[in-house]
This record gives sequence, structure tokens and C-alpha cells, in this order.
Amino acid sequence: MTMRLRVVFVSMAIAAGLALAGAGACGDGIMLVSAGAFWMGRDDGPADERPLHRVYVTDFWLEREKVTNAELAEFLDAQGIVSPERERRFDEHDAGARIHQDGQPVRWIADAGHERAPAVAVSWYGARDYCHWKGRRLPTEAEWEKTARGVYGVDAQVGGPREWTSTILKPYPYRHDDGREPFAGRGRVVARGAGHGDAGSALAATSRHSYDRRGAAAGHANVGFRCATSEDLGGY
Repeated sequence: MTMRLRVVFVSMAIAAGLALAGAGACGDGIMLVSAGAFWMGRDDGPADERPLHRVYVTDFWLEREKVTNAELAEFLDAQGIVSPERERRFDEHDAGARIHQDGQPVRWIADAGHERAPAVAVSWYGARDYCHWKGRRLPTEAEWEKTARGVYGVDAQVGGPREWTSTILKPYPYRHDDGREPFAGRGRVVARGAGHGDAGSALAATSRHSYDRRGAAAGHANVGFRCATSEDLGGY
């Protein structure tokens, strides 16, 4: 092999390694988002998205894909439909619901052809409890936006159903220690992303939506979720 070809191959290998490093580490369908500061919000958008400001986020992992109907059905079978607060975890009567009870004995089953589709009509309480059941948690809205702005290998954050977060709606600048983390039934809880029927202007990493307790306890055809964790999933 000539020296020139060796240089070319080495350059290609370095470039490939840098591309993989930028994409973030992956383990069991969950992606590492490295610690660091990022620009959150914007100066030219709605009042609740202003101002543009720097936020530091520690290492965390975020699931690559939204939780699916098949995964949520397994949880409902194992843990039931009612949360510890006596709120429904899932609204099977919502028009967007693709999980229903069937069979003998009765079980929660994802509708045929929709098993791998993102689960919607799940309440905030259902999303929270599912993540706890998996040993994880809902992401903060800062974690969600940092991931949406970067290249971490996480799928379809902007587009598809909105996603529940753990964050109480408060004005910016965002601070994780100012009482907005976590939502516990008081105030309004933030959902991020854009769902079916949202205006085109909502298709942005900065878009914020919120629901009061009644809305958090309901299922919505345009709201799904994914889970996060701060645990060290070393080895990836």
C-alpha cells in the first residue's frame, strides 16, 4: 500500500470516529447526552420561549424512540390503569388510543398494526409511572431541548406527538433549582415538541405547551412520551 493511500484511509477512519463520537453513545435503545451548556429558548418567539439563554445540563441518557403502544400495554397489564393518586394512566376511549382490553383473561393489547407506533392518550401520571416502572424518569424540559438541538441519535423529537416532561411551567430563564422541578400535580406541566394538528410554527425545538392538573390527568391524541435517566449506564 502506498503512503498516499495509507494517509487517505487514516483520514477516513478519523472522520468516521469523529462522526460516531458526535452522535453520542448508545445502550439498549437509550442515548447518552453529554454534560454541557447549550442555548435554550429564543429571542424572536412567543413570550414563554424568551429570552435566549445559556443552561448547563449534567450527563443524562434519553430513549432513542418514544414509548410504543406494545410497551405501554405491557406496563398497563403489570401495573393497572390507575395511579397512586387515583388518576387514570391511559384513556382507552380517546380517539387516538391504539391500546384496548381484549382476550380471556382480559389483557391490555396494542391494536394490530399499531404495536410499534408511539403510544398516545397516556396521561402525565401514566407516563411518569411507566418510566418509574422501567427504573427511569421523565426528562426535564431543559434535557429535552438540549437533545433536540444537538446530534445525539434521538428520533422524532420535533414532529409526531408532543412529549410529557417533568417540568412545571415557569418563565425563563430556566433554573432546575427554582421550584420548577418536578411537577407534582400543582401548576401546569410542560409538554415539548409538536403534535398532530399543531401549527407549523410549533415545529421547533423551542416550542412549549402546558397542561393544568386536569389536563395532566387526561389522555391526549397528540401527546406521547419517552424516558430518561441520570444513572451511569457505563460500558457503552
